Amino acid sequence: MTSTVKQFARALRKQPTKPEELLWRALRGRRFEGAKFRRQVPFSRYVVDFYCHSAKLVVELDGKQHGWFADYDAARQRDIEAFAHVRIVRFRNEEIMNDLDAVLAKIAEESRLGSK
Repeated sequence: MTSTVKQFARALRKQPTKPEELLWRALRGRRFEGAKFRRQVPFSRYVVDFYCHSAKLVVELDGKQHGWFADYDAARQRDIEAFAHVRIVRFRNEEIMNDLDAVLAKIAEESRLGSK
């Protein structure tokens, strides 16, 4: 992993978006089902939004720009899944802002799938 990716991850942690802040408040410090989540985690040459090692689960938040980069996102997801053997669940920023409870329920469901 290059130091550039690590530096990028640090920069992202210092300037979270509103949806990232909101979700991080719910996930941090083992507040969510006792699971340890990390944010802005380097994976190979990418940085993922949130990661739970015990569940092998990556949570990605997609803003409006992700619609414009759908092909890139699909290739990135395949690379991350192959590199780290993880599952990725994606949410739109609007879902986080408008229905955090439903998002957390989906994350809980996906987390339990990883522990089986």
